[in-house]
Amino acid sequence: MESEQLFHRGYYRNSYNSITSASSDEELLDGAGVIMDFQTSEDDNLLDGDTAVGTHYTMTNGGSISSSTHLLDLLDEPIPGVGTYDDFHTIDWVRERCKDRERHRRINSKKKESAWEMTKSLYDAWSGWLVVTLTGLASGALAGLIDIAADWMTDLKEGICLSALWYNHEQCCWGSNETTFEERDKCPQWKTWAELIIGQAEGPGSYIMNYIMYIFWALSFAFLAVSLVKVFAPYACGSGIPEIKTILSGFIIRGYLGKWTLMIKTITLVLAVASGLSLGKEGPLVHVACCCGNIFSYLFPKYSTNEAKKREVLSAASAAGVSVAFGAPIGGVLFSLEEVSYYFPLKTLWRSFFAALVAAFVLRSINPFGNSRLVLFYVEYHTPWYLFELFPFILLGVFGGLWGAFFIRANIAWCRRRKSTKFGKYPVLEVIIVAAITAVAAFPNPYTRLNTSELIKELFTDCGPLESSSLCDYRNDMNASKIVDDIPDRPAGLGVYSAIWQLCLALIFKIIMTVFTFGIKVPSGLFIPSMAIGAIAGRIVGIAVEQLAYYHHDWFIFKEWCEVGADCITPGLYAMVGAAACLGGVTRMTVSLVVIVFELTGGLEYIVPLMAAVMTSKWVGDAFGREGIYEAHIRLNGYPFLDAKEEFTHTTLAADVMRPRRSDPPLAVLTQDNMTVDDIENMINETSYNGFPVIMSKESQRLVGFALRRDLTIAIESARKKQEGIVGSSRVCFAQHTPSLPAESPRPLKLRSILDMSPFTVTDHTPMEIVVDIFRKLGLRQCLVTHNGSVLGIITKKNMVAHLEELTRRAEPLTPPWYHHKKRYPPSYGPDGKPRPRVHNVQLSPVTSEGEEAGEEARLLSSTTL
Repeated sequence: MESEQLFHRGYYRNSYNSITSASSDEELLDGAGVIMDFQTSEDDNLLDGDTAVGTHYTMTNGGSISSSTHLLDLLDEPIPGVGTYDDFHTIDWVRERCKDRERHRRINSKKKESAWEMTKSLYDAWSGWLVVTLTGLASGALAGLIDIAADWMTDLKEGICLSALWYNHEQCCWGSNETTFEERDKCPQWKTWAELIIGQAEGPGSYIMNYIMYIFWALSFAFLAVSLVKVFAPYACGSGIPEIKTILSGFIIRGYLGKWTLMIKTITLVLAVASGLSLGKEGPLVHVACCCGNIFSYLFPKYSTNEAKKREVLSAASAAGVSVAFGAPIGGVLFSLEEVSYYFPLKTLWRSFFAALVAAFVLRSINPFGNSRLVLFYVEYHTPWYLFELFPFILLGVFGGLWGAFFIRANIAWCRRRKSTKFGKYPVLEVIIVAAITAVAAFPNPYTRLNTSELIKELFTDCGPLESSSLCDYRNDMNASKIVDDIPDRPAGLGVYSAIWQLCLALIFKIIMTVFTFGIKVPSGLFIPSMAIGAIAGRIVGIAVEQLAYYHHDWFIFKEWCEVGADCITPGLYAMVGAAACLGGVTRMTVSLVVIVFELTGGLEYIVPLMAAVMTSKWVGDAFGREGIYEAHIRLNGYPFLDAKEEFTHTTLAADVMRPRRSDPPLAVLTQDNMTVDDIENMINETSYNGFPVIMSKESQRLVGFALRRDLTIAIESARKKQEGIVGSSRVCFAQHTPSLPAESPRPLKLRSILDMSPFTVTDHTPMEIVVDIFRKLGLRQCLVTHNGSVLGIITKKNMVAHLEELTRRAEPLTPPWYHHKKRYPPSYGPDGKPRPRVHNVQLSPVTSEGEEAGEEARLLSSTTL
């Protein structure tokens, strides 16, 4: 019944009943962007098809708002295959919304008939909450499993616990009575590889053996990870967020959110993190959570049969992924809203929050880190910040913006080179080389040898009386009589200065290796490496400001706040601010990032420095380019994505973008009652377009509707099988009434039911900024360009994206302020600086009679061969 209701194609977009009878839990689509693949399939081929002539075509149906009028004269039964989407195709948002409204109306009309129908209605109403609950449960459980396994395998590179092989280093020494305060990580139960192999715990031989085993395990984990990805699930590589953004905008990538991808991504994510590569697991956790949401959505018909509804589940799943990645449920919801979702109605907001809550609760119950926290680097600060500290915080924001701009350009340049050279054909070799360089360079430095999350934890941690890190090697006041939480600022000892030099080397190492690591064929997140780089820079700045305040406390900027013996500077806070600034510079996140970091610290008083640093990093980064790393990778990979955040400030018109051009093939059209079945089949076989405008006749060329190639093929095949008398010479009629035919003529084929009677149209003088808004907000796949009701051309999403790319390269100047208050006529010169051809301007000379107007119109239409 769902298919039968959906494919009543003779509907009208302005149907009042359809608009006012929207689903109770959904609003009419008002902000969704429909994205189309402009490389390999479907909507591209409306004019510039790549499909070979005569091959099998799989195409989605055009969407329009449903009407209560049923016009399936001859195609009463649902046709198998119609209404589904093939790989690398775009969903029809409008049709999917209509489909959901039809389903909701049908359920409401039947729920009072019996108790069973009422039960089905309640099940349908609660299915949304059930699917996000299951998604949250699975996301939290998998995140806990990944955290535990990654910690164990990371420590496996250094040694093994003989008392319990499944314990990591910290767990192994928990129950030991032989540990000391200075060497709390050493216990008899934990054995390094040098102790097991050569029987030495100290000395050059022990160091070399541990070095060799560290490299061996790192290469083994990296090789196993890339091999599993290459053999079983190629979609399991990378961060996954660029593809998630593209999928949520309406694109279909079969298998990207499937069970094999989920299984391999979970396993290889553990291996990739344990290998010591400069990557994190937080970004891939969003991919893992979306895989869970996609799989569970197939258990509920409400979501399994509707791609638009399924994307609401994926939005909630992405919130759950960030929730378990950072222990930030509210930040996860804001991340889904700000960064990845295209269509985010109010009910999806509630369900996203609930999914994030469930996922965080499950992860807290598992307690993977043994500290009753959701993340390893949760910190709490007890000292306030002071006004003069805003200056170094803003400097960290500047550093974050510069780092983000540098990383985006360098990483995109390297990824582009990888795609264009033979090096990209050997992903296993690339991963092995990167892992080998990382392991060889990381082992000598204790800060790069650490797991990145543990490094961030150490940099975030404030120096207390129980800290034994070299970062806390200050010269203590021997007169102190008691241990207090807030230790006053002290002069730095030799350990601090040694740690600063090691951190400087670690900073250079992380910057270089992160550029080459992000994008290799293993699961690789960017959140943690970016935060590590910012935390290193922030800790160095914090120590510098702390020592400056200690030795020069009489300066006017310190005099009011930093008295002798006072604790006024917290270097760990600078590390946290630097981490947020660098992550914001790379991703261009703002609100969600501040909330995520705020939930990590639990302190409201640090929101102002975080906001200052994050906004500064965004402004500095935007000065070099407005797109973040995920948008840059979307553009690099050729994904059909139209960013709703970008503003269109150019002065082009629809006539400048429409096809066909002078050098293009003529626009193929159908007439409403003058073509035979053979004519249509020949046109389908001789062209690769995926849609055809239908006009009244070759003489009038007035627009009637739009027919999709796949609908035509299926309708003709079905008519040949189910109707007698349909032959190649049968007249095809798209009109409401069949024209009178001679008695000896074969039976006509009525195809008005598959015709989109109200395709979206714009005039040739429509400014492109309006056309861009229409495509973004209504989710169009194509738009016809007309003049006085006659078809001149067509604009597809491919044309739109290509036009925006071209204008971006040319950097056309902004529109003058007074332009918006003037009546718009095509400028005399096009965006390329050349005079506009009159056929594309469609600037009509003044006409004085109907005959002259008809002649001018005929001249325009004849210039575009129909």
